[in-house]
Amino acid sequence: MKKTLVALFLALIVSPLQAHAQDDAKKLTPKPPANPSQVLLDAWNDVGRKLTAMAEDFPEDKYDFKPVPVERSFAEQLLHAASANYYFINPLLGNKVPEGDPKRDQYKSKAEVVAFVKKSFADGAALLKQKGDSGMSDLMLDPFSKDQQVRLSDQAWGFIEHSGEHYGQLVVYYRVAGLVPPESRPKK
Repeated sequence: MKKTLVALFLALIVSPLQAHAQDDAKKLTPKPPANPSQVLLDAWNDVGRKLTAMAEDFPEDKYDFKPVPVERSFAEQLLHAASANYYFINPLLGNKVPEGDPKRDQYKSKAEVVAFVKKSFADGAALLKQKGDSGMSDLMLDPFSKDQQVRLSDQAWGFIEHSGEHYGQLVVYYRVAGLVPPESRPKK
C-alpha cells in the first residue's frame, strides 16, 4: 500500500512537469531556414545598408579623404563598390559591364554618390527578387573571364564579399579620420 501511495504521489508530481517540458519544447521549435534566394537577398541588402549608411554619414568635406596618397578616396571607394555591382547585374539584363570605375567628377556631390550606391544595391536586390529560388542556379558568363560560366548565386555571393571588403576598408578610413563608423556606434 505504501508503494502504491508513493507511486501515485510521484505520478501526480511528474505528470505536470512532463506536460510543462513538452510545452517548452513546442515553444523552442526552431523556424525553418529562409529560402536560399531570401538568404542571398538579405546578405546583399545588409552590405548595401552598411555602405549606404557610411555614404550618408561621412562628412561631405572629407569625401576626398585618403589615408595615404596611393589609396582611393572615400568617395572613390564607394563608387568602385557600387559600380562593381553592375558587373553582376548588367550581364543578367543583357547590358554591357562598366568600363572601369566611374570618375569622381561624374559624381561631384555627396548626394550623387549616395544615390549611386543606393541605386546599385536596389538594382541588384530587384534582380535577385525577380530570379527567386528557381533562378539561383541559372548560369551566366563570368564578366572577368569571358569564357567561364558561373551560377547566379555564386556570382552574387562573390559581389557581396567584394562589397564587404570595401566596407572593411572604409571602416579604416573612418578610424584614420578620427570618426566612428555607424555600425560601431552604440545602438539607441
